[in-house]
Amino acid sequence: MGRVNHTLVLSTISYTIFTLGCVVLSMELFDSKFEAIVVTLFLSMAFGYIISSHLLFYKQRQDTNLQHLTKEILHELNIPLSTIELNANMLKKRLQDEKMLKRVDRIEASSLRLKRLYKELSYAIKKEIEAIPKEEFGLYELVYARVEEFLEQQRQDFELDIPQEITITADKIGFEKMIDNLISNAMKYSPKDSTIKIYYKDNKLHIQDSGIGMDEVELLKVFERYYQSSSANQGDGIGLAIVKEYCDNNGISIEIVSTKNVGTTIKLYL
Repeated sequence: MGRVNHTLVLSTISYTIFTLGCVVLSMELFDSKFEAIVVTLFLSMAFGYIISSHLLFYKQRQDTNLQHLTKEILHELNIPLSTIELNANMLKKRLQDEKMLKRVDRIEASSLRLKRLYKELSYAIKKEIEAIPKEEFGLYELVYARVEEFLEQQRQDFELDIPQEITITADKIGFEKMIDNLISNAMKYSPKDSTIKIYYKDNKLHIQDSGIGMDEVELLKVFERYYQSSSANQGDGIGLAIVKEYCDNNGISIEIVSTKNVGTTIKLYL
């Protein structure tokens, strides 16, 4: 990236000097200002085309190399993950000892988490290189699957009320990440014995908690990167910024209704 910027600066300086030189030379060679302007424009455009072609070629080559490197890294990561998963399944079928089976279960659960992280890493890299295709999926199935994973933390209970016939066409992995961030926030800022409600109403997906809530000042800053409404909770404060970015890129309107010490409701206009 530094080399591209350096080349761009030098090219801009060279182009400026060349254009000024063309202006001076044309004024000396031609009596007509019109002819001088035409020649200057022609030479400047030709030189500009050469410079831009050089820069675009380097950028294209850089993107191609990065894409190849990314695919190789992701491929190498996928091999040990698949090996761990396969061997864990084989051990689970053969072992009889309960303690050993529990250990294998933990290995299997960890491999599933690693597999999901691999999937998210692959998604994040591909998103920077090329457009992610949209696909149609059921809203209930996706949200239910995400809730099932959060239930393993044995913190809050969940209430789901989403019609099974509701389907969405969107970037599915990105949508999952968005839902994960919203559920994680609801859990983080709510009491452990509370219930998080997720329901679909008036073409909106609602995620409602009964946590610490936010006042008007906090609501104004909530989408800012690295902002956290409470310093008592761990995190990096980028969750809602990621959610907002995804919503903006996919034409989803997001609304937050919150009352201090009462709770927060996120509304996604789908």
